[in-house]
Amino acid sequence: MLSEEVRSRREAIVRRHMESENVHDFATTLATFKHPRYEIIATGQVYDGPDEVQRYFRESRTAFPDQRNELIALHHADDAVISEFWLLGTHKGPLMGIEPTGKEFRCRMVALFLFEGTGLVCERVYFDSATILRQLTA
Repeated sequence: MLSEEVRSRREAIVRRHMESENVHDFATTLATFKHPRYEIIATGQVYDGPDEVQRYFRESRTAFPDQRNELIALHHADDAVISEFWLLGTHKGPLMGIEPTGKEFRCRMVALFLFEGTGLVCERVYFDSATILRQLTA
């Protein structure tokens, strides 16, 4: 069982991480990691290390310059904080071969923020890509 201190520290890291993504303060986002790594399960993409994670930020914010999240709930596990959230954005740049449509999307997602102790080592994101594609191409 995790101590309340560890749970609180982890939750504060996740909240700072998500809030800094919303305002595109990616230096702060990177600083929340002990080791930066994103795993985007729906697309099979993995961004490992600071340079790769910076590339993820560039790619995702080129496609969706106003991309943001709205937190629904946080849940705690022994080695993770699980975040349920809405991801929103407007398709203003190329996305995996799809030209910008100018359409908005809203998709409910889950991210596992994986920890070693109190060090964040991975954000593993799950979502239904068809939910987003349907909204962008309808």
